[in-house]
Amino acid sequence: MRQSYREAYEGGEGELVEKKSRFIATVRPVKTEEQATAFIEEMRKKYWNASHNCTAFCIGRGNELTRCSDDGEPGGTAGRPMLDVLLGEGIHNVCVVVTRYFGGTLLGTGGLVRAYSGAVKEGLRNSVILDKHPGKEVSIVCDYSGIGKLQYLAGQMKLPILDTEYTDQVTARVLLPEDKADAFVKRFTEATNGKAVIETLGTPYFADNRGEILLFAE
Repeated sequence: MRQSYREAYEGGEGELVEKKSRFIATVRPVKTEEQATAFIEEMRKKYWNASHNCTAFCIGRGNELTRCSDDGEPGGTAGRPMLDVLLGEGIHNVCVVVTRYFGGTLLGTGGLVRAYSGAVKEGLRNSVILDKHPGKEVSIVCDYSGIGKLQYLAGQMKLPILDTEYTDQVTARVLLPEDKADAFVKRFTEATNGKAVIETLGTPYFADNRGEILLFAE
């Protein structure tokens, strides 16, 4: 069975100030190393006069590719702590650049780690991170007595009915979480005495974005 995972959907920015040093985190969804590299270069051009532009990214559902850079900060004080935040949050397909404008006061190793980690957390807080789940999209054709049973069962199992078309019969498009698909088909088939026609349209991943159901063909 396919696994659920977390992914960056919309990027964002976050900022914190530590002893007059500014740390600006910019988060961007990426699918490939090329996209991550292009985004990092974009941020370096935007913040060309910054002291440092430190980076980290995770690509792939199993984090098949991870990279980080301290960009001149003492080794292990920036890129790795940033990457650890992404890994700890379990977020995939994401790149973050933390830009530092030096404030004149040295922060020390611990201070740098806390500042870069904290900036990433602020950036993620202002981004849209989705929990994506494996699903099955089905078409259901039934008579008018069956739609009530469908609505009742969908409500009971918390299944979204994506759309419904009424003609001489009722055709509904329903999203089934993968782990509930077999149970739903069995229960609905029994409820309609096998008269409903259920056809699989696809097996997308899906996510709830503030009440809006999003489908992803993967």
